[in-house]
Amino acid sequence: MKLPRSQRKEASAATSGNMTLLEHLAELRGRIVKAAVAVTIGAIAAYFFYGHILNFFTAPYCQVSGKSDCALYVTGPLEGFALRIKIAGYGGALLASPVILYQLWRFVTPGLNPREKRYAIPFVLSSLILFLGGALVAYITFPHALHFLQSAGGSQLHDIYTPNSYLNLIFLLMIAFGVSFEFPVLLVALEIAGVVTPKKLSSFRRWAIVIIFTVVAVFIPSSDPFSMFAMAVPLVVFYEASILIGRVVTRRRARAEAAAQ
Repeated sequence: MKLPRSQRKEASAATSGNMTLLEHLAELRGRIVKAAVAVTIGAIAAYFFYGHILNFFTAPYCQVSGKSDCALYVTGPLEGFALRIKIAGYGGALLASPVILYQLWRFVTPGLNPREKRYAIPFVLSSLILFLGGALVAYITFPHALHFLQSAGGSQLHDIYTPNSYLNLIFLLMIAFGVSFEFPVLLVALEIAGVVTPKKLSSFRRWAIVIIFTVVAVFIPSSDPFSMFAMAVPLVVFYEASILIGRVVTRRRARAEAAAQ
């Protein structure tokens, strides 16, 4: 079966790695358009499932408040519609993330050598899984953080939250956890690149633990102890896991080099 001319041209350019600047820009534009279409379709789906999504994010508040009516209060006529558009946008980006990653992979692949391609897929998959895992940990621990924040002000205060103030906090926490959970991917990449060694990471362990807890305490969006420990403890575990993975990679590389000689 003969491929269309455009596909033959793309495959030839990708194989040879000799694409011109204009061809790179044209391919980048195509990839961005496909990703944007996927985000738009995902946003439309999220728009119609807005009620279910909002219930999912307000569930921690309902759990902490113990109220049958744990409503969020809008302060302007446009705020409700703006919130629906905002959630649709976030939901569209999340639903389209596999397509976005695939388009990024297809754009970057022609410039990678075989060794880099071998590492790329595990890194992309582990990055996605760790980000989603971090967001899930943030969601699970959020009721404890919210309870702490409510009780810190004293019993004289009664909570009435606007959608933006409440959802911005939980979104920021989920993003912060997701990004911080990429920590082991960064460490393993540095080990593979030879920037750091497992031995150096192991000798730096005590300082690393101190730095992790300090940075988390300063930058955690909710500033509560539950979220701090929920983020810092996994990062310490990830640090140890990165050392172990680095040792395995280093040994395999040494055996491969010895066999090549």
